[in-house]
Amino acid sequence: MLSRRDLMVVGAAAGVAPRSAFAAPVANGAGAIKPALLRAAIQSYQSHKDRLASHDYIGIADFSVASRLPRFHILDLASGRARALLVAHGRGSDPDHSGWLEKFSNEPGSAASSQGAYLTQDIYEGKHGRSRRLLGLDPQNSNAEPRAIVIHAAWYVGPQMIRDHGKLGRSEGCFAFSDDDLSMVLNRLGPGRLIYADKLGNA
Repeated sequence: MLSRRDLMVVGAAAGVAPRSAFAAPVANGAGAIKPALLRAAIQSYQSHKDRLASHDYIGIADFSVASRLPRFHILDLASGRARALLVAHGRGSDPDHSGWLEKFSNEPGSAASSQGAYLTQDIYEGKHGRSRRLLGLDPQNSNAEPRAIVIHAAWYVGPQMIRDHGKLGRSEGCFAFSDDDLSMVLNRLGPGRLIYADKLGNA
C-alpha cells in the first residue's frame, strides 16, 4: 500500500491536480501497485507524455506476480485509485506453463510478452472479437505492432481457470483479459493512452 506522499508524487509527476482521493490506497483490495513498478510506470509516462492524447488513466502490468493473481492495474492519475484485474502473459515467456513470467522477448514468432510502454490505438474486430491495437514505444517492444500484440478477451482468463488449474492460460504475447473485464479495459484505456509492462521487485 502506498502512502499519501507516494500518491501525491504520482499526481505531480503525471501533471494532474491531486484530489482528496489521494488519501486512498492505490488498490481495489486485490493488491497494491509495487512502489518500484509505479515509479517506473510514471517515469515512462513522463517520457512518452507527448505521444499521448489522453492523460486520465494508464495501465500497469506487473509481470513479477503469478498469473493466478490480479496484476494488471488501471490507474486513475487524478485520484490515485487503481483497479487490479487478471491478465495473461505470453506462452513464450512461460515455456513450462508454471504460471509465472520468466522472460520477455520482442522477437517475432517468440509468442512472448514484451517489456515497456505501449500506446493504445483503435478497436477492431479480430479472431478474438473486439480487440485494441497497441504500438510499442520502447526498443524492448518495438515489434508489438507487426507481432499483432493487442488487448483482447480470452476463454483461458478468469476465476474458473484459476479454480480448475491454479493459473491462467497463456496468450501469444497479447494482454488477454476475461470476457467480463474486456469492455471496462477497452473503455478506460481508449486510444492515446499508455500501458506499461515490467517485472520488478518490491522496493
